[in-house]
Amino acid sequence: MLLKDIQDIFHKELDDIYGKNEVDSFFFMLTEAYVGLERFALVLTPDFVITKAQETPLFEALSELKLEKPIQHILGKAHFYGLDFFVNEHTLIPRPETEELVALILLNIKKLFKDKPLRILDIGTGSGCIAIALQKNLPNADVYALDISEDALKVAQKNAERNDVSVEFMQADVLSLKDLNVFEEDELLFDLIVSNPPYVRNLEKAEMQKNVLEYEPDSALFVADDNPLVFYDQIANLAKAYLQPNGSLYFEINQYLGQEMVEMLKEKQFHNIELRKDIFGVDRMVLATI
Repeated sequence: MLLKDIQDIFHKELDDIYGKNEVDSFFFMLTEAYVGLERFALVLTPDFVITKAQETPLFEALSELKLEKPIQHILGKAHFYGLDFFVNEHTLIPRPETEELVALILLNIKKLFKDKPLRILDIGTGSGCIAIALQKNLPNADVYALDISEDALKVAQKNAERNDVSVEFMQADVLSLKDLNVFEEDELLFDLIVSNPPYVRNLEKAEMQKNVLEYEPDSALFVADDNPLVFYDQIANLAKAYLQPNGSLYFEINQYLGQEMVEMLKEKQFHNIELRKDIFGVDRMVLATI
């Protein structure tokens, strides 16, 4: 069958759900994964024919896309900060906003620490994308990460091995922790603590797309409407006790709760508090020092 004809079928079936440009993006990602064909190849050879065996995964992916299954789950991987990550239903799919958080951390670290050794903790690591991207770009750092989900940590460990980095992972429920002495070394102090915890209020579910609501873990996304800063409050308390003097705290946040985050950190006597916008122009990051 002509590959171009399959592309036309994709547009017929999916354009109303995703839009033409997104469907093209999906199609080229799939043909590269399943046919080994670069994006430009179909333009150069519009009469490219694929075998029946090559057709099968493309049409299976089409069926899953019609159900709004994320393309990253179909392919089993996501791209984040120049690295490939295995993802499944146990972890959030790494997002561009989180890449911005990593970029901000790396920029600030290189200004403050240059090549000095440092210790970093990622709380609620999920797929491990933040911890692994930081370790990959900071070879002099010791990176630790924790998550409540054993299944997520299996994914994170697989991703660390995939990207040839060493991160010490630990299973723990941060809301139940009275201290951070959960790692093998006792009384660890950190130069930097970062977290992208659950922050979407249940009242915001109506704004979310089906591919998120049905395929990504609720426990990594949602918090109660009446206590949306529960994770931030707990992590900030731990950070006060376990950051080195002048250590830094970085959060990805709910775009609607930026000012509440700033006030909470002020009340806890953090300094140099900054509220940052993401590429979409909404409040998405907060950083502070102890």
